[in-house]
Amino acid sequence: MSLFGLGNRNQKTFRPKKNAPSGNKGAQLKRHIDATLGSGNLREAVRLPPGEDLNEWLAVNTVDFFNQVNILYGTLIEFCTPTSCPTMSAGAKFEYRWADGVQIKKPIEVSAPKYVDYLMDWIESQLDDENIFPQKLGVPFPPNFHDVVKTIFKRLFRVYAHIYHSHFQKIVSLKEEAHLNTCFKHFILFIWEFRLIDEGELAPLRDLIESIIVAH
Repeated sequence: MSLFGLGNRNQKTFRPKKNAPSGNKGAQLKRHIDATLGSGNLREAVRLPPGEDLNEWLAVNTVDFFNQVNILYGTLIEFCTPTSCPTMSAGAKFEYRWADGVQIKKPIEVSAPKYVDYLMDWIESQLDDENIFPQKLGVPFPPNFHDVVKTIFKRLFRVYAHIYHSHFQKIVSLKEEAHLNTCFKHFILFIWEFRLIDEGELAPLRDLIESIIVAH
């Protein structure tokens, strides 16, 4: 069974789901992801399939993890408000400010829902840019592709950190904690496999992450 989509009344998508890159091996790799996830072996599901291109694998998984976070956050949009979450935080020690380096060059303090809104807009703009995520077969990935992917994953992690610190009890009451935990395990095993996030950035959920790594 695929993990992408909750399949119940709580399936609200924060914004439309993105499809895997179509002009390359995206659809084929997406099928591989779904098949390996269906086996229940998350460690196996994150590994680069033999003979496949690393950039292609990073690209199709970036789209999938964007969709996963999109759906998870969608279950919380009526509870994560500017009033309840005036800053984008992960506990008392970690607060995130938004900057995209283009429209907003100096980091600004915004509410959690505004931060996620900015973030999803920014990620969509990266995924839709064919100079970064090529759609056509044979078009090379740019030299800075890994840097862009790392920034996307670093910022997606902040949404997970906010959900666990600020909304976990609500997730439990919605009976979505098993789904959240499985998605997060998959996310962590993937970023660990390809060293996509500096360990310092993972500090807000360090204990949970260590338990995932040890268990797998």
